[in-house]
Amino acid sequence: MIKRITVIAIMLVSVVGMAQDKNKKMTFEVDGKCEMCKMRIEKAALGVTGVKYASWDIPTHQLSLVMDERKTNSMQIKSAIAAVGHDTKELKATQEAYDAVHPCCKYREDNTDDSGSHKKDNH
Repeated sequence: MIKRITVIAIMLVSVVGMAQDKNKKMTFEVDGKCEMCKMRIEKAALGVTGVKYASWDIPTHQLSLVMDERKTNSMQIKSAIAAVGHDTKELKATQEAYDAVHPCCKYREDNTDDSGSHKKDNH
């Protein structure tokens, strides 16, 4: 009887431990400027298996995520974001990927309008 209780207790601890990694919240900075950047960054993050939620804030440049750590990690997400032309502190987009973004999204240069208020239909 004690063996059964011990086995059940171990199984419960294992299940609870695995469930804790299922919905990890994470925030990190991603360079960008406007609504087009927001859509591109969020789409890239959500395209990574295991990412359940992604929201990039234009004024703060913070990307908030909910992800399943069993399926992905922060570097996979940052790689996907860099592949569409946006830098993070740990990973920079290639020049080719950066050059492919719309001219208003060029955050590496000194553009005059950094308000994020670009109209989508102008792109």
